[in-house]
This record gives sequence, structure tokens and C-alpha cells, in this order.
Amino acid sequence: MSTVALETLFPLCRRKPSFHRHKPIPLRPFFVTCSSNLNDDASFIFHQQPRKTLSPVHAVSHTDTSVLHSLQCPHTITNTFLINTTETVEGKIFVRLDHGKGLRDRELTVGCNLPGKWILHWGVTYVDDVGREWDQPPRDMIPPGSILIKDYAIETPLKESSLSAEGDTLHEIRIDLKANNGIAAINFVLKDEETEAWYKNKRRDFKVSLVNNLKEDNSIIGPKWGFDLWPGNLGQISKMFLQSEEADQDDSSESRVPEQDNNQPESFCEEVPITKKVLVQNSISVSTTKCHESGAVKELLLLETDLPGDVVLHWGVCRDDSRKWEVPPRPHPPGTVAFKERALRTQFRPRDDGKGSLALITLEEEFSGFMFVLKQNENTWFKYNGHDFYIPLSSSSSFLNSGNKEGQSEDNSSEKIQRTKSKMAQRSIFQEIERLAAEAYNIFRISIPTFSEETAAEPEVTIVEPETSIVEPQATTIVIPETSVESETQSLDPKICSGTGTGYEILCQAFNWESHKSGRWYIELKEMASELASLGFTVVWLPPPTESVSPEGYMPKDLYNLNSRYGNIDELKDLVKRFHEVGIKVLGDAVLNHRCAHYQNQNGIWNIFGGPLNWDDRAVVADDPHFQGRGNKSSGDNFHAAPNIDHSQEFVRKDLKEWLCWLRKEVGYDGWRLDFVRGFWGGYVKDYIDASEPYFSVGEYWDSLSYTYSEMDHNQDAHRQRIIDWINATNGTSGAFDVTTKGILHPALERCEYWRLSDEKGKPPGVLGWWPSRAVTFIENHDTGSTQGHWRFPSGKQMQGYAYILTHPGTPSVFYDHISSHDKSEIASLISLRKRNKIHCRSRVQISKAEKDVYAAIIDEKVAMKIGPGHFEPPSDSQKWSLAIEGKDYKIWEAS
Repeated sequence: MSTVALETLFPLCRRKPSFHRHKPIPLRPFFVTCSSNLNDDASFIFHQQPRKTLSPVHAVSHTDTSVLHSLQCPHTITNTFLINTTETVEGKIFVRLDHGKGLRDRELTVGCNLPGKWILHWGVTYVDDVGREWDQPPRDMIPPGSILIKDYAIETPLKESSLSAEGDTLHEIRIDLKANNGIAAINFVLKDEETEAWYKNKRRDFKVSLVNNLKEDNSIIGPKWGFDLWPGNLGQISKMFLQSEEADQDDSSESRVPEQDNNQPESFCEEVPITKKVLVQNSISVSTTKCHESGAVKELLLLETDLPGDVVLHWGVCRDDSRKWEVPPRPHPPGTVAFKERALRTQFRPRDDGKGSLALITLEEEFSGFMFVLKQNENTWFKYNGHDFYIPLSSSSSFLNSGNKEGQSEDNSSEKIQRTKSKMAQRSIFQEIERLAAEAYNIFRISIPTFSEETAAEPEVTIVEPETSIVEPQATTIVIPETSVESETQSLDPKICSGTGTGYEILCQAFNWESHKSGRWYIELKEMASELASLGFTVVWLPPPTESVSPEGYMPKDLYNLNSRYGNIDELKDLVKRFHEVGIKVLGDAVLNHRCAHYQNQNGIWNIFGGPLNWDDRAVVADDPHFQGRGNKSSGDNFHAAPNIDHSQEFVRKDLKEWLCWLRKEVGYDGWRLDFVRGFWGGYVKDYIDASEPYFSVGEYWDSLSYTYSEMDHNQDAHRQRIIDWINATNGTSGAFDVTTKGILHPALERCEYWRLSDEKGKPPGVLGWWPSRAVTFIENHDTGSTQGHWRFPSGKQMQGYAYILTHPGTPSVFYDHISSHDKSEIASLISLRKRNKIHCRSRVQISKAEKDVYAAIIDEKVAMKIGPGHFEPPSDSQKWSLAIEGKDYKIWEAS
């Protein structure tokens, strides 16, 4: 289900709503298909509707003349809600190769016909360089205005040029290609700085081949004749590449090296379709007035919108301030249908002038309010400020008072939501049955471990009731809460159990999705070791080290071959040694869920492995039809891009334990980051950790949060429970990334809904609120951000996110892209404050405020913090506070 951003005209965090009296804003129609992916808030403008400027006069048929006469009275009130939607527009990236100035020179043009601030991120592959895919071009190739990106890439802004034949504005850049420069291919991706989006070809770089053949080498993606777009699905190659391969196989080795004059590509022009989301402003206007009909006074409502497509009004009425939905008596507009006896649905009908659509509703005077939400097409819903649209059905003065009242009550929206959900839970007998069944299943399935925390007491076991909006029952509902450290001077046990560290770790993800491109990342990172130590990091997470089908390392093949796109095994060992010299522990990225095969079976399926771990298809799970495994059924979710390993096989577990121990001894890794742990049971992870005895371990358990009508639920207990269940299955030997906290931070910061940062018991709503010593908090990583951008943190809010995770319990993780940006100094200050005040993974949090525009908390009675534009000052009755750090919409104080 897609959602839509309803951006506010005025800041959502204001305590009092702003009203403007003016002429109605004319509706502006948009007749393009809308594909939206966010659900935010609408803003509204309230105004008296003057008779002469009434826009709906030409909007209805002649049969509504009496209705229009009523709407033209001076007492008509119009509420206009502005709606910002994101619309997907289609365009193209074009690549053209022409003859250059010299006889054998060429000119490469890359352009785009969509609006934006376009940047070409590019590099070259040299003919004789078999060690790296990206490199910087010769100086005479670099266009003016370009920026060097380390030693492997260039960023060049595209310039706006003349209009295309279709009337679009073109953005393009031209690069001169000199003859005999030894360049085999040009690699590039296109970046739009306005949206921070990166454009690739099916998740792989664009590649333009400039020679007919190269010396064969497995570490190079072979450039071929002409323009070659490399698809992202591994194992598939373009038709042009296949034709060239067949020609190579037919010729002798001598005939495969043409003369230099014949090795130049011909001119060509290729176009690649792309899409981009652009902001489009629409509106919904509601005009209300009273009319006299047969001696009775009635409320007349005219709703107009310029939203494109089929728009349905989902509506009802209420009798008092409780705003309980009910269905008004007939008559209803033509075509209206009932929805679950609580609401009505009316289709908007087109205006006579073709500009937008409208709905006309007549109500008895007995009702106090009109409530509605809008549905566009099949799966897009619009709400106001996260709540239903509400129109008071009284005089204009009453409306103003009601509007102020709503503004005053916004700060209590979190409490209202909690009270409503609590009542629903109490009334839901069905949910109670599901909860009890889930408990019984959990007792049968899982034994509860006892961990030796700081107090030698048994952990309390509490039952968490599932969210009422969740239809499917959760299999496991047991939470093991942390025992807080009571004394400031009490230190943490430096070795609670294998994989959990000391509690004072601060993690750095020391790579992004592009780090492999230089071919020498290990060497580059070695030069940064001292700087990372000076910033305060105690642990670094390195990329997957093994040979991989994908250059990023997440499609491993031969696990014992540690020569990757990031560097060779010797460079890796030198890097780890250097980190140890500066006092930093090192985590290896272990991909245990899946492995790419070396050979095909008799059916042509790739499920036979080579190398030292030469498994057959018994090592592959049986329930993934793509790879025809002969093992047992998977104990988790399948990853369909590669054979999923069957960890229930004794020989598989034996080999993997030996491999992990070998990595610890040979490379010097101190622990693990475990990829895609949703794919196999956490009990197997316990087996691997017990064998390899890591200092620290963290698993990636990433799935979707809970939503209702495309809006994130306030209660995310079911989501964090699944992560807790996985940690519990490992017997607490591994932590997990706190995906719940990241997900909740998104709408809290982006939509000014800071009330989300407190759960129903006044604790942090993520994993760190239930099991903080096993929660690894983060705001971005190589999947969610970087050039992938699958779930990018709200733009401009990163420092608020770090102000939260670097002052709170759990183990914070900082992304490489952020410490290599202008945020580095602010992040360093937050790390220094965390270490100075000895905040650790079990620190106590006392939430002071969790309101619409501000979240504030006191940690260990040593640090006070607030994020959001709202006001907060720490209480000065018991101790004094001094402001330590201040940034955009965040402040940190220290107890003095």
C-alpha cells in the first residue's frame, strides 16, 4: 500500500494554529498519474467565502442551483487543506558517442531530460589495470568544474542546455576522449543533489566500453564493443555482450587482438528510461453553510479537490467532542455505500469544466462535526496531521474556538492515541485469545535463559500484550528487561558473556556501498585508523572479506578466498593489525545465510559448491524452488538471489565453525556482524558464537514495522518483539541492530511527532527500551543510505538522530558517510560527551517530555538532552546543568 505526503503550510510543531482570512485559493488541476510513497500531514487555510469570489458556481449541474444559491451567502465558511503529493515522472538518461576534434578522437555526452541538480559521478577502467574497476581519468579528460573524489572518481555537474524536441530542458555534460589514452571503459552513475537520489542501471553502474576486447581476468567486468549496460541481476548479460563472447570463442587467440585502428568504437546514441519523484501541490476545499429546506435548517457541505484520478470520500459525522464516527440518516449523495456501519463512502464526481472533482453533502443540524479521509485510486489515503479531517458544523466563531481547542489538544495527541488503543485492547476478546495462544506456544518453543547482569538477581519476565491493530498473532511475546546500573561508580562486567563486549562500545561502520570501487579500500582505511581512534570509536565494522559474485561482497562464493574488491588478504591483515595498534576492535561481516555455487547440477541448477568447502546440494534448504536443495526446510526466511544454506546439517555447522575460528586466528577479527539473520534460527548463531568466542557480535534482523492505513502505528511492540525473539534464541550471546528505533525516529523527526519516542510505559519504544545491552542503535547503513537509499534517514535530521542514539543506552553505530561529511565534528563532540559521562549500554533513561514538537530525557542523572524545535530545560531543583552541545533542533546538558 502506497502513502502520500501531506506537507503542512505552517510548521506542525506550533502550539497554536495559524489562520488566514483571504480569498479562496484557486484549485490547480494535475492530470498525471500520482505514485506516492509517504504519508505525512495536510495544512489548511480558513477563510470567509465572499459571495463574488465563490469558485464552485460553475462546478455543479443545473439541478443544484438552489444549493449554489445557499453557498453564495456571506456566511459560507471555506476550509482549504493543502496537499503535497509526490508524483512519479518518466524521463531518460541518454548516452551519445560522437566523433571528436581529432581523426581518432571521440566525444562522450551524458544527459538527462528531467529537472534536477544532476551530477555525473564517473571514473574509468584502464586497459592494463586488472586490480581496480574505477580510476581517475587523465587530466585532459576532466571537464571544468569537476571535483576529484579521492583517487578513483570524478564528480562533474551537468549543465542546462537547449530544449529537446519534446520541449523538455536537457541537462548534459560532454567529455573529450583522446586517442591512445589506454582507457577501456567509462563507468558512471547519475546523482540528483536535490533529492540525494542515485540513478543506476538495475542497481549496477552504467558502463561504456571503448575497446573491442581485453585480456581475460576474473576481477574485471569485461568492456565490450559499443555501449554496454550491465544489468543488476547476476548471471545475466546484455545481448551485445553475448554476441561478442560468441565471436571471441569462434576466433583464434591471435585474431582476437585487432589493429588499434579497428579497435575504436563506432558512434552511437542510447537512451535508458528512468523515473523521478517530484513534488506536486494539490488541495481539498470544504465549504459549509446553513440552508432552509421545508422549514428545517440543514448543513450544506461542498467538497472540491484537484487530486487526479478516482477520489473517494470516506466520511461520517459526530455529535460531540469525542468525535465518535457514526452514519447520518438518509438521504445520502447518489452512489454512496456504507462501510462497516460506521462510515460512508462517496465517489467524487468530475466538475463540469473538467478541472477537478466535487462531492455535495446535506446534513441535519443535529450533528456537531463532519469527519473524513480521502482515498485516491486504489491504495492511497490522505489524513490531516495523522488524524481524520474534521470540520465543525456550527458558526464561524465556534469554528475558530474549535480550531484553537484542537491546537491546544495536539500536544496531548500521544496520550489520546494510547488511551484509545488501551480501550480497544480491553474490548477485544479475540485479541486476548490470540495473546494467550501465543504465550502457550512460546512456553512450548523457547526456554528463558538467565543472564548474569550487574545484580545477581533473576531477570523479571513480563508479558507484552500485542498491538490491537495487528491482525496476525505473534508467535513469541516474552520480553527480558534489563537491570539498570544503580551506582555511578559501579563498572560493567568486562566479560558478561561471549559476543556482548563491555557495554561501553561505540561502533563505526567503516565502509559504504561504493567503497569497493577503488580496489584498495583496505589501504585507504588503514590511513584513517588513527583518525577513527581520535574520534572515539572503539569498534569498527569492516565489509565482507570473501570472494563474491557481487563486488560489494554480499554474494560469497569461496569462503576461504579473502581476495576481494576491497583488497587482498595481506592488506586485510595489515589493516586489522593497524586498528589493534590504535586500540580499536574489528568486526568481520560474516554472510552465513547464503552462498553462491561454483557448479551446476544435472538439471542445470547452480547448487554445487567448490573450494575447501565443497558442499553438494544437501547443504541447500529444500523449500527454495530456485535452487532445488536436498537439505531440510529453512528455519527462517529465504533469500532468493542465492542458495540458502541449511544450517541444520551437522557438516555445514562444523565447516562454518572452523571457518569462523580460522578468520579469528588468521585475520585477527574480534567479532562479527552477521548478515540477514532472518534466514536461519538464532540457536545456530549461538553454536557459532560459542565456537568462535567473539568479543562482540551483532545480527541484522530487518523486517517491516507495523502500519495502519499506511501510517506507522505508535505501538511497535510486535516489531521489536521479533528482534527480541531472535536475540533470545541466541541465548543472549549476540546483539541485534535496533531497526525499531530507526523506524520510529523517521516519522518522529520528519513529521514533528516526537511523542512517538515514548512507549505506553514511558520507556524508549525500540529494542533499547526492552533489552538495551543487546540493542545496537543506528540511523543509517550501506543498505538504507549510501547510493542504495532503500530507507534513507530524513534529510537534514541526521544530527538529531545521533543526539538521540549517542546519549541513550544501547551500543551506538555511526555510518561512514556521516563521519566523512560536515557532521564529523558534531558527531565527535557527542562521542566525547558519551565517553566523558561513561554512558553505557545499560544506562538508565528518564523520559521528561515526549510531545508533538519535543522529546527530552535525562540519562543516568548525568546527561540531559532534547531533540525537536520545542522548548525544554532540565530541572534545576536537585542539581545544576550546563549546556555542553547545541545544534540544529537539539541540545545536550551535563550535570555540573
